[in-house]
Amino acid sequence: MSQAGRNLARANGRTVPLSLLRGVGRSLVDVHGQTEHLSLLDRRQHLDYLDAFGGLMPRRAQVATAVARVRSLRRRLEDLSRDEREVARERDLLEFQVREIESADLRPGEEEELREEQKRLAHAQALQEAAQSAYHALYAAEGYSAFDALARAHAALQGIAHLDERLRELLSSLETVAAEVEEAARALRAYAARIEHDPHRLEQVEERLEAIARLKRKYGDSIEQVLDYARQARERLSLLVSGEEERQRLERELREAEEEAGALATALSQARKEAAAALEEAVARDLADLAMGHVAFRVGLEQGEDPLGLPVQGRRLAFDESGVDRVEFLVATNPGEPLRPLAKVASGGEMSRFLLALKGALAAADPVPTLIFDEIDVGIGGRSAEMVGRKLWKLARRHQVLCVTHLPQIAAYADAHYRVSKEVVLGRAFSHIQALSEEERLRELAAMLGGPRPSERMLATAREFLSRARQWQREQQA
Repeated sequence: MSQAGRNLARANGRTVPLSLLRGVGRSLVDVHGQTEHLSLLDRRQHLDYLDAFGGLMPRRAQVATAVARVRSLRRRLEDLSRDEREVARERDLLEFQVREIESADLRPGEEEELREEQKRLAHAQALQEAAQSAYHALYAAEGYSAFDALARAHAALQGIAHLDERLRELLSSLETVAAEVEEAARALRAYAARIEHDPHRLEQVEERLEAIARLKRKYGDSIEQVLDYARQARERLSLLVSGEEERQRLERELREAEEEAGALATALSQARKEAAAALEEAVARDLADLAMGHVAFRVGLEQGEDPLGLPVQGRRLAFDESGVDRVEFLVATNPGEPLRPLAKVASGGEMSRFLLALKGALAAADPVPTLIFDEIDVGIGGRSAEMVGRKLWKLARRHQVLCVTHLPQIAAYADAHYRVSKEVVLGRAFSHIQALSEEERLRELAAMLGGPRPSERMLATAREFLSRARQWQREQQA
């Protein structure tokens, strides 16, 4: 942030919008005590927490698959139910397109064959003259053809070749070459005879190529794509023509799909009720450990009716990929108060400790890797503080936990201790964060008990806090 108040946000070295950085931050860090950053206060995530706590994600995935099928069938039915005039227009267009392609009688590979034929017809005279000239040079020039030259060479060697083995081999080579020249000459003569000067056929070929090009401009980049377009058009046309039968079939499939999705959603709802009860019990135990037995926590499960919803026990309930339930965590921090959504409960030390209890129960289900607790020690005494420290330490087995505290009973349970201090230099305030050694940590815990100059008694008490915390931690790890 510059002095002018302009922000520059970067993620992995790349400049990104501040909103993106804020969203990434929420998925990485929860700040307890600054509720605007707390994921537990986001009602949209409560269902995810409950399903993860109850191990219900696989069953939820089954519901999502069933819901996707329901929506797909509904979309297909909507396609069939479009305005009849629109259907008629589409049918007429498809019929014209299919007739146009079928009447062309295309076949794969035809265009390449036609282009080869077009080249031969367009250059027929040149091809014929070249073949005739080559034939003449090889065989037809009286006394001067390649064949005649080979014959003279053969005659020169034939009478004397018996005197030298090497010469006999050369004579044999001449005989082979002469045979090949004679065969090539016959092939050239036959090729020249087959070449036709046929302007009419050339015109037919070019017209056919133009017809293919017109179809390609409309329906695809190749004959194969044009034919595939015709196949798809016929399938679509068949669907439109047999729309009523298709509609009835889809309606049957939709009823079956809705019943299946409704049954899966019903079973998932029942499992969520059981998971909600288990979560409430787990949170209640943690609250009792934190001397907050007066705080009530409930998991609110709601369902809403919708005429287009899933059939569930004689009702139509609103649904999405997660099922038919809406979940919200509710809390009452004082006896006699009504349960209210977490987001509407004032923040503070007691609320932070409640959220610690909730986080502890949801530890395995919480995807946020870093948790920051502030104001968690407001208004509590020594025993409660020690229980808070233990809860934080347990939570730190699955998450990185940072805690701002003034109570040594909490700080003693930390794996690492940092001291935050402030000083004013030349009228400006500076904050310092210092990692403490074992001896520095002991003196800091003693200072937290009674001031910057701790007595031997305070040091002994601090040493006892550390010893008791480490003994308890070893017992938990045993």
